[in-house]
Amino acid sequence: MAEIEVPHYFLCPISLEVMEDPVTLNSGITYDRASIERWIFSGAGDHTCPVTKKPLSDLDLTPNITLRRVIQSWCAQNAFQRLPTPKSPVTKSQILKILREAKSPQMQIRCLKKLKSISRDNESNKRTMEIAGVVEFLASLINSISMELLCLGKATRDCFDLIQAREEAFSILFTLQLSEKSLGFLSNSDFIGSIGNSMKNGSFESRACSIMLLNQILEVTDPDPSLFIALHHEFFIETARVLKDQISPKASKSALKVLMFTLPWGRNRIKAAESGTVHILIELLLDSPEKRACEMMLTVLDLLCQCAEGRAELLKHGAGLAIVSKKILRVSQVASEKAVKILHSISRFSSTAGVVQEMLQMGVANKLCLAVQVNSGLKTQERSWEILKMHYKSWKNSPCLHHSHPISIFSS
Repeated sequence: MAEIEVPHYFLCPISLEVMEDPVTLNSGITYDRASIERWIFSGAGDHTCPVTKKPLSDLDLTPNITLRRVIQSWCAQNAFQRLPTPKSPVTKSQILKILREAKSPQMQIRCLKKLKSISRDNESNKRTMEIAGVVEFLASLINSISMELLCLGKATRDCFDLIQAREEAFSILFTLQLSEKSLGFLSNSDFIGSIGNSMKNGSFESRACSIMLLNQILEVTDPDPSLFIALHHEFFIETARVLKDQISPKASKSALKVLMFTLPWGRNRIKAAESGTVHILIELLLDSPEKRACEMMLTVLDLLCQCAEGRAELLKHGAGLAIVSKKILRVSQVASEKAVKILHSISRFSSTAGVVQEMLQMGVANKLCLAVQVNSGLKTQERSWEILKMHYKSWKNSPCLHHSHPISIFSS
């Protein structure tokens, strides 16, 4: 059977595939809607035409209905993949009508599901929803539901309906892939408090959406430090629970990034240490996570070990010292640096005679000797050397140390 030759003007210049929904820019070039929307709204093209490279005076996408019908007719005649007639992009007035209807408690869930479906159709719908005020509406709805749930206290049928509505709202916000302006609008204490509340009562999907949305907010905005300082103990309990439950790799990495953003402020290190975060991180490290996840876990552990409570939690875990030292020279230079920094904090501020002896028995001293002698990075070598000097008297006569390193670095 002869191969079917597809006319070149049926192909999108970006995807090089047959266009399902051809639209024309003011540059005169026609693209498939999904491809050109990704180009424009991701910022990759800096609002230029991909073919002509010229700036676009406006971002209107004009449906090329004639070409679409020609393509559909050609597909039918040549038994080619049948292309469905695409949905028209939603208009601002349609979105505003749905928002008005959503103010009724009886219609709320139905309207939220409708908004969720619209947001998943195409990029154009997402931008129209932002322009129509969907972000502000959902943020207000989420905050009011969180307050109502706090007032209700005990679980009732009303609670279930409210939680379901809030979960739908969070899911829509995450699906919208919000602009920096919208994420900045969400960067306030009320909304961040609602995120913490959602992680406490929500489903796995809702908790994942909440922590990933919070990570997006923190990555592109510059929140007032008072927002971080005011975070409650429960926030760190729920963030740690997201890590423990391993809902998804993206949710776990978002939780780690959120901790990296928030721990340096106020008493957050203490709050997180008392929430069981150290124990959970050690357990996860024992499962040998992939490189980037391991680096992030060690970074968070390093932050936690900068307070006495964090160091105490690490030492309380039977595998704490062993797993940290194991990551030296085995994952990456970043991981080695963070692991040695953790051990440096332990050595400076928590090195009782028992801890020093445990470090020797767990092979920590041997690993530090290796780090000094190989190209592990200047900071890692310097800190390793400082730890070895700190415990010189306790370790210098150890048979296992001298057996592993016949030319002892202690004599240098």
